[in-house]
Amino acid sequence: MASTLNGPALAATRAALSAAMADNPTANNANANFDDTEPGEVQEISMEAQAEGIRTVFSDPTNFNVKHPLYSPWTLWFDSPMTKNRNLPQTPISAMPQTPGPMPPTPGVAAAQGWMEDIKRVISFDSVEEFWGLYNNIVPPSALPQKANYYLFKEGIIPAWEDEANKNGGKWSIQLPKDKNRSNVDKMWLYTMLAAIGETFDPSLTTLDPTGSPPNSLITGVIVSTRPQFYRISIWTRLAPAGEDDGSLKERIEGVGRHFKTSVLGYPDNAKLAGPLATEVEFLSHKDSEKKGKGKKIIV
Repeated sequence: MASTLNGPALAATRAALSAAMADNPTANNANANFDDTEPGEVQEISMEAQAEGIRTVFSDPTNFNVKHPLYSPWTLWFDSPMTKNRNLPQTPISAMPQTPGPMPPTPGVAAAQGWMEDIKRVISFDSVEEFWGLYNNIVPPSALPQKANYYLFKEGIIPAWEDEANKNGGKWSIQLPKDKNRSNVDKMWLYTMLAAIGETFDPSLTTLDPTGSPPNSLITGVIVSTRPQFYRISIWTRLAPAGEDDGSLKERIEGVGRHFKTSVLGYPDNAKLAGPLATEVEFLSHKDSEKKGKGKKIIV
């Protein structure tokens, strides 16, 4: 089946596929015909026979039997004015997926608990096929009501600053005027999600640390928000540079921002975007965000 994607979407999808190893549920059946092999005898197995029963979504989009797992499972959350203060079933914060270790009983967590009463957990998924099944059955950002938000976060991470995975991090974000970007925001959000689940935001993941293992991904989640006059797309990170001593981390964070600006949003590297209701692609730590804009921003 020929792909209808192009540019960053195709690249991110390929990254998701290449980062995964598909299980072959027919392998045991292929070996079942060789039970009469004599002890010590090596039986040659036809790879063509093994592959004959494998059907992927690309060869059979309705009856595929092999999925392409993602590097990490993800969860989509949603809220809007219509989900607030409604007598709908709620998921208590204690029952929501958490990062390892209990949440400390701080005032910040209490505030997050109140906010999480309005957010809805839509679904979790862990394969390319399940992602597209979800994406093809939800309302695109351009059609969402005002003040609505989609949050796509790695499973086990709550889309709140107070989560253990987020509290020491920050976010890249861009704000775009609604009237000029209504036709583009759906594509931008799709490419942002694909880059997140394909693990292409963090360029350092392609290198090995001294132990021979790739570093942990900086990305915890991505968000799109609709407001009366603008859209905002954000990428949340688990760490944020705290000073000059964090030079290597700052370089890594800047790599995320440049990839977001050029490969995902499609802007030239030296483009200036600021204007009425618009911002540049900016990074701010969550701790500095609490200072109401007084923190030091990184701009690419």
